[in-house]
Amino acid sequence: MIKIIEMYLTPFEDNRRIFIYLPDDYDYSDERYPVTYMFDGQNLFDDNTATFGTSWGLKDFLDNWDKKMIVVGIECASTGEQRAKEYLPFEVNTGIFGLVFGECEKTMQWIIRELKPYIDSHYRTYLHREATAIAGSSFGGVAAAYGVYFHNDVFSKGGLLSPSLTCINKEVMRKIRNGNLNKDTRVYFSYGTAEASKKWCDYMAKLNYNIEQATNKAGYTTYLYRQEGGKHNEADWAKQSDIWLNFLWK
Repeated sequence: MIKIIEMYLTPFEDNRRIFIYLPDDYDYSDERYPVTYMFDGQNLFDDNTATFGTSWGLKDFLDNWDKKMIVVGIECASTGEQRAKEYLPFEVNTGIFGLVFGECEKTMQWIIRELKPYIDSHYRTYLHREATAIAGSSFGGVAAAYGVYFHNDVFSKGGLLSPSLTCINKEVMRKIRNGNLNKDTRVYFSYGTAEASKKWCDYMAKLNYNIEQATNKAGYTTYLYRQEGGKHNEADWAKQSDIWLNFLWK
């Protein structure tokens, strides 16, 4: 089942819908569940709420998955420029939106200090980091990368689908070299071969490979998925649900 609530995104003074997936038998059991927090929540479960009319179809997948969990989807900002500001952690020239002074740390602090405590107090969750993941696609994948690498005390798992890692490459590599992540950390990376021009796709593939390899060699568990013919959209990210969720929650 999907519950939709509205929460105030304090650092950006805006109301956002929160889409909460609960196992269908949630109301008939006393079980506790792990939680995956995801960005662009309006695109996850229902085509009717998806920005471009096609969702990831995650509800159907989760209803038929052999594992049970809670997924919390956070609605993104209503404009691309504001979404970039909330999802990118550092100053970066995005090209399409120009120079963006990323404030993802504010977004992350809100998730950690306001959203997660709300979810943990209103639903039967496991509180510890080993039962807490963060995931997203595109700029949401960058935010998820920032979450799992820079707030690893909260998130033990990261799902990075088609992340624009050029926005965070140097800082993540430095974080990996410092070697202060928990050894049980699991990170999923993916990219599609038809997301943009061949030159750009090759560049993104190289960034994904370099960070994935560095993470793996540092002793953490990783998975790099190359989606042949994969485009930069919800329909193709939906095709990866079985892969990234089973990897993170093995």
